Amino acid sequence: MSNFPKDQEFLLPASNLFIALSLVAALLLNWLPWQGIWLALRPDFVALVLLYWCTHKPYRLGIGIAWGVGIFADVANASVFGQHALAYTVLAFGGVVLYRRVQMFDLRQQTLQIFPIMLLTYVTYAVVHWQLHGYIAWSYFIGCLTSTALWIPLTLLLQTLRHPRSDPDRL
Repeated sequence: MSNFPKDQEFLLPASNLFIALSLVAALLLNWLPWQGIWLALRPDFVALVLLYWCTHKPYRLGIGIAWGVGIFADVANASVFGQHALAYTVLAFGGVVLYRRVQMFDLRQQTLQIFPIMLLTYVTYAVVHWQLHGYIAWSYFIGCLTSTALWIPLTLLLQTLRHPRSDPDRL
């Protein structure tokens, strides 16, 4: 049992392998075959994981890595080359600049801080779509709401995986 309050518990340092595996898992979730209304509700898992790491480890994962992951997502999705890279770069910039502000709040309040960053990311998607097709697909913004709603579960999952394991030899 920990003597620290819940918000002051120690977390294990995140290894580069753990960060990379979380990004790969997010990419795999983004590649699931969504159809119908679920396609409009689909959150951007990669954006969520990138934003988590940019707000929790801004010196280890930043704009350059977000751009590289975005280029990889563009190639893998066969989407407009640079669309995800631009959106993830904007997202990472917001996360790195505001990481101290986000860390000041508890998880429910962090969601309110995360929403404008996610909205700006989805606005980037919409602007690229508008430039290519001449109209804005408003359905992009539903995914922004579901992505923001998943901030708390994603944060709890990644922090749970980073908690130190109890010593099995200790009573």
